[in-house]
Amino acid sequence: MAPRTTKPKKPFTSTEPAACKPCGGTGNVPTTVRVGRKRRPVGQQDGLCLNCLGSGTDPDA
Repeated sequence: MAPRTTKPKKPFTSTEPAACKPCGGTGNVPTTVRVGRKRRPVGQQDGLCLNCLGSGTDPDA
């Protein structure tokens, strides 16, 4: 019978996925609301983050 070999243990890594940078992990980004013929900005509303598609996790991680 072959002798048993032990593999070195991997270092502990975080179990939480990295947060998306543009939205900060919320999945929403502020979007400017424009009105009128001259398209003047009047405020902001929440829009879907196009980097993570609303999940809040970094897609490159």
